[in-house]
Amino acid sequence: MLENHYFEGKIEAGCDEAGRGCLAGSVYAAAVILPVGYNNPGLNDSKKLTAAKRQQLRIEIERDAVAWAVGVVTPEEIDEINILRASFLAMHRALDQLKVRPEAIIVDGNRFTPYNNVPYATIVKGDGKYQAIAAASILAKTYRDDYMNKLAEEYPYYDWQTNKGYPTKAHREGIRLHGISPYHRKSYNLLGAKQLTFDFGE
Repeated sequence: MLENHYFEGKIEAGCDEAGRGCLAGSVYAAAVILPVGYNNPGLNDSKKLTAAKRQQLRIEIERDAVAWAVGVVTPEEIDEINILRASFLAMHRALDQLKVRPEAIIVDGNRFTPYNNVPYATIVKGDGKYQAIAAASILAKTYRDDYMNKLAEEYPYYDWQTNKGYPTKAHREGIRLHGISPYHRKSYNLLGAKQLTFDFGE
């Protein structure tokens, strides 16, 4: 059973991101405020759930949450500011959209950029410890998967419908054979260890 709250007596938002390790596509983050005393036994780290279970939980989270939002940072922005800063920016964009203002923030991981002087805690493997972070991980993952599935229809060469932009053999083979798409992160080592030079057409 995951914990309900970290900060006692405060309106608390959980944050998590999806897509940080991908070679292509935007990074997504979600912020979720759950009701005090809320308990959904199905909530867990999104990576430990099936796609069908994530989609079902997304419906429940969106129905039950006091507030929720998703923030997005594009591949161009990732290349400009780096993926760590982009992940925090996506979380800030999600927090900006919350209809209820959080009085505290809990974040999956060990680093975070402070948000508007709101107290925060970083929690390693927090998506397996706190319900609000688990809920955020599920929303970030499902919304990003939907986005990558749409891109896969437009760019079928990279097996995105399966790998969602993560570095797999099929993805890198697609890059090698067809070059990059407008959605690839040019600051990344797109071909892996074998990459020597790569013409970005600039």
